[in-house]
Amino acid sequence: MARRLRIEYPGALHHVINRGNYRRDLFASEGAAEAFVRTLFESAGKFSWRIHAYVLMSNHFHLAVETPEPTLGEGMHWLQSTMATRFNRLRKENGHLFQGRYKGLLIADSAALARVVDYIHLNPVRAKLVPPEQVADYRWSSLTMLLRGPRAEALTAAHWLHARGGWKDDKKGLQAYLTYLQQVAQDEAAWEREGLVGLAKGWAIGSHAWRQALAKEYARQSLSTGLPREELVELREARWTQCLAEHLTKTGKTLPDLITKPCKRGWKVDLANQVRESSGASIAWLATQLHLGGAATLRGYLHQAKQRKN
Repeated sequence: MARRLRIEYPGALHHVINRGNYRRDLFASEGAAEAFVRTLFESAGKFSWRIHAYVLMSNHFHLAVETPEPTLGEGMHWLQSTMATRFNRLRKENGHLFQGRYKGLLIADSAALARVVDYIHLNPVRAKLVPPEQVADYRWSSLTMLLRGPRAEALTAAHWLHARGGWKDDKKGLQAYLTYLQQVAQDEAAWEREGLVGLAKGWAIGSHAWRQALAKEYARQSLSTGLPREELVELREARWTQCLAEHLTKTGKTLPDLITKPCKRGWKVDLANQVRESSGASIAWLATQLHLGGAATLRGYLHQAKQRKN
């Protein structure tokens, strides 16, 4: 099976998630949790990462990582393999510690990063491990390290604190952030209003326009990687959209021409065939974009056009 595409570039921000193999408890013991945090910051030192947030739950972890150089894949391989070796040595076990390759969602900017950091810090409240007013008391969270120390050198908060409330990375700013987080934690309806749900899904966190621009940039690369569907859809459709635009230009047509009546036009059927052959665009997607009815209708048009040519 092809490996998942990892979009990496200098200065990229990532929301990284992984679970224990077979959803086993990874951090049930204090020793295992301490070992992971220590190994995480060793990784940060080796690969020049900036850690914006982390939380360890019983069977999974969340990280917000900035990579000044595109080293996320290399660094995560080192982190997970080193942690597995240490864990197995401690427990006198063998086998895989994590369920597989990590999931890494790209983060658009400081504003999106602030939402991801909130999401990470609220995980223990969401899981009912601590009440909202005690969100800072959950030990295996960057929030506790930031507020109570000692702070690891690679742990930084300046960008997302400023994006969240214009606060500085100092005692006053962190206290203001804690007050904000406690208020949000007490109101689950606020999580959605603040955009703090669904941040572990998809492949990127940011505006639709930003995701589309990024998808277009990496679309050609994605065609040969065999991505799982959840990470492929926007990348693949961006490639189809780009191909459609190129063929429209060649025919001297524009997007508004696609919605003219009647829907069935010979040039539109030809266009659908050209885009499908060039990019592999799906029949259903083409039918929608070219306003040619449903997938079955377009499939019939294409079959008729093929018969006429033969």
